[in-house]
Amino acid sequence: MRPSRRDLIASFLSVAAANAACRRPTKAPLPGELVDSVVQFGHQLRGGPTLPLSTSPRPIDVLIVGAGAAGLSAAWRLRGAGVDALAVCELDADAGGTARAGHNAVTAFPWGAHYLPAPLTPRGPVPRLLRELGVMHDDGSFAEEALIHEPEERLYYRGTWYEGLYLRAGASADDLAQLARFEEQMAAFADARDAKGRRAFTVPVAACSDDAEWAQLDRLSMAEWLANEGYTSPRLTWLVDYGCRDDYGATAAGTSAWAAIWYFAARHGNAGFLSWPEGNGRLIAQLKKSVEAQQLQTGLLVHTLSRRDDGRWLAHAVDAKRAPHGLLAKTVVLACPRFIAARLLGEPSLASAFRYSPWVVANLSLKSAPKSRGFPLAWDNVLHHSKSLGYVVATHQRPRASQAGPTVFTWYYPLAGDDPKAERERLLSATRDDWEAVVRADLWPAHAGLDDVAERLDVMRWGHAMVRPYPGFIWGEARRAASQSLHGSLHFAHSDLGGLALFEEANHHGVRAAEAALGSLGRTFDSWLDS
Repeated sequence: MRPSRRDLIASFLSVAAANAACRRPTKAPLPGELVDSVVQFGHQLRGGPTLPLSTSPRPIDVLIVGAGAAGLSAAWRLRGAGVDALAVCELDADAGGTARAGHNAVTAFPWGAHYLPAPLTPRGPVPRLLRELGVMHDDGSFAEEALIHEPEERLYYRGTWYEGLYLRAGASADDLAQLARFEEQMAAFADARDAKGRRAFTVPVAACSDDAEWAQLDRLSMAEWLANEGYTSPRLTWLVDYGCRDDYGATAAGTSAWAAIWYFAARHGNAGFLSWPEGNGRLIAQLKKSVEAQQLQTGLLVHTLSRRDDGRWLAHAVDAKRAPHGLLAKTVVLACPRFIAARLLGEPSLASAFRYSPWVVANLSLKSAPKSRGFPLAWDNVLHHSKSLGYVVATHQRPRASQAGPTVFTWYYPLAGDDPKAERERLLSATRDDWEAVVRADLWPAHAGLDDVAERLDVMRWGHAMVRPYPGFIWGEARRAASQSLHGSLHFAHSDLGGLALFEEANHHGVRAAEAALGSLGRTFDSWLDS
């Protein structure tokens, strides 16, 4: 039986939210759609009817499976080295993975990742990409138009919006003392280095110290670490839990203490955050510029990958019409989530340690920003009481004088329960209209007159949005071994290899795998990983 509207809202938000929603008059549904129709296409990998095989595979030098941030970063690096005979295959109709973007007549908007912390160093592939984009200057400064404009953040609590994400209004002396002590500890973690000079917490994870002093933090959950350190302030524990849900799609109880500390310490003292109306879709567009149209094939499901006696890799794929395609590659970069790589290679054990958080992203088109009480509309707008993460405003980066008028709110909801499989089932069982009911129940109380300005709601469901850094995973052997190449010619690249679903990790592993592929081809090159 389908759950009632009240039960649905109570399940995804709270009983209080459900009761409040049911007391309001029911409004006519907004137009909109589910934009993740590729889900069913992708599930063909799980079995079902035998997929057709190609009888005339096309020979190439490099095959890249997956055109998310990692796959496009690999292609960007390979093209930078002059490799032309490559193919990038992507299941979705659009490249970009969870960093992809959409647009309407008003603005572009993100369908996933929506910002990038400004790098702390001018070295490495991310700064190189930002210089190409014209966002990072040679002196290490950043273009003002890309740095997030003020006001950056606000928090809704008991009928009023407040500046920032820590609720200072009504905070006790003990609350503020615990916050100060926590910030001092995070600053100390940010400064910590091992005997080799490696930072304890930095970007990417591969550059972090693996000394036991720091790695042992991975054995605890962040909730356990907070309790052990005597942090009991509800305001602080809420902030930390929010950070875990925001970056990892898991609660503090389900997140490694090392990963949660990384969230607060690795970017300490950075120059700010970079964003665009389309979020990290701007970075995806820059990476795509390096790939020629015929080299990127979207709407293509690679379903079989095997190594031939001559050492080359044979890949079979089908398009949306089930027409077969074949590729014969000298070397392969698997820039797909670990569970997809495991299925392609017929090795389930490759993915046994990897868990993924489901997410929902909804874009709400508005005639104008609705009214709200207290601190004014910011880029990031968070609801203290909610299981959602609130929303970002796609038009926030426009000049202040042109921000009035139509806009888009991008709403984020991580399904952060302890059982990711059960959460995925819950995600996919909810319809687009179900998600509209949840979004309405979440946002309407904080925005007077939202019904009068709402025009459309489109919904994206991400079944495996981000890898979960649960306790024991980051410094466990399975993750650390996952980047190792197979047979000297098959290389792995994805953000999940770093254990953190971040653009910097995807970019790092894409470039690293591409340079391993260059080695497989016998090419000489100067590494981009630290230059």
